[in-house]
Amino acid sequence: MSEAIVVALITGGLSLVGVIVTSLITARKSENAIKVAQAVTDTKIQELTREVREHNNFAKRMPVVEEQIKVANHRIADLEKFHQPS
Repeated sequence: MSEAIVVALITGGLSLVGVIVTSLITARKSENAIKVAQAVTDTKIQELTREVREHNNFAKRMPVVEEQIKVANHRIADLEKFHQPS
């Protein structure tokens, strides 16, 4: 083989190795970035889920509180009628 062909094969081989190494490093960086983004998203979803559950619990308890306030208002009104100054 001529010297030019050997040099071209060596250069091509080294270029191929460089491209492969660069691709692997880029793929790892991308995977890590995706994992971090997924972890952040999961954390946000968990926090939103907690807030929704808290809100739902509040929404369930509100009618009970409103009913208790009605009862208390009726009792206060009855007491005011009973203790009116003459």
